[in-house]
Amino acid sequence: MAGPPQIEVRVPRVFCAADGGFGNPLGVVLDGPSVPADDRQALARHLGYSETVFVDDAPTGRIAIYTPEVELPFAGHPSVGTAWLLLGERIGLDALRPPAGTVPVRGDGELTWVTARPEWCPGWEFAEYGSAAKIDELPVHTEGFRYAWAWIDEDAGLVRARCFVPEVGVAEDEATGSAALPLCAQLGRPIEVRQGRGSVIHARPLDDGMVEIGGRVEED
Repeated sequence: MAGPPQIEVRVPRVFCAADGGFGNPLGVVLDGPSVPADDRQALARHLGYSETVFVDDAPTGRIAIYTPEVELPFAGHPSVGTAWLLLGERIGLDALRPPAGTVPVRGDGELTWVTARPEWCPGWEFAEYGSAAKIDELPVHTEGFRYAWAWIDEDAGLVRARCFVPEVGVAEDEATGSAALPLCAQLGRPIEVRQGRGSVIHARPLDDGMVEIGGRVEED
């Protein structure tokens, strides 16, 4: 009797530090059609990553993104990590196409970048604090979509942040592109975010109201 089908899941770490450490793990099923739509939420919950991506058509960049609890129209670190994997497969990819819309992608040396609209992101509660030390002292929040941040060095655009998203099954997220992106739009300037235990997110606003976010990706 044949056993259950084997599903290959790649696990890149997205928004790593310059030395390749930290980053937010991401589950990616490059053969998305191998997992029926009705089974995807259960697989994402079983894997337990903050998001799992199913690549439904690699050449066109069509993807679906799931947290352990819900499907998302767009998310930052899944887009960056999936773009990095597909670019590494030498697929002539110019954009990802999650349900929210077209997400241009590009590689630039050690960084992978994606571009998206702030309105595609969740309705974050942005809470600014007076110092990075106060961010480090915060307890884990148990409700809402909360992004706590403070300037490390305002002149240099360096930000310290932590992200709490218990409503989608993630108590604290290590690196959250879909929060750094609208924060960058709100501030109207390039920023470099140090989030979680040591992850690094780069973000910069573009002239058309979109924002580009990027970072280093590693796969162990």
